[in-house]
Amino acid sequence: MNPKLWRRIEGLARRETAAVLKRLPGALRGPASALPVSYETYPSEEIAEEFDGDDLLGLFVGMPYGMSEVSDPLPAQILLFLENIWDYADGDESIYCEEVGLTFLHELGHYLGLDEEDVEERGL
Repeated sequence: MNPKLWRRIEGLARRETAAVLKRLPGALRGPASALPVSYETYPSEEIAEEFDGDDLLGLFVGMPYGMSEVSDPLPAQILLFLENIWDYADGDESIYCEEVGLTFLHELGHYLGLDEEDVEERGL
């Protein structure tokens, strides 16, 4: 991906995640705002192997909110794989922004303690 397009899709993703945070209820906004979001191109080989595919759109890593443990090697964070989301959206900015928001909410649900079934029940 050329650097100009990367800057464009990263900027769109940052704006979309900020907009999602603003729409959250106050009780969730604080914990969600403190959670780092990393904007990556694609999942690493290790992540792709562990999660059965290199087409992963996002991932929550670390301990869920309120369950911090000193022994956890990684701080809690959300990884968004922007080139995968861009490919999923077939280069359509509107679909891309919508998918960034949904993926962010999905991974945020995991941070807040929801399992895969829980987030799917909520349409995420």
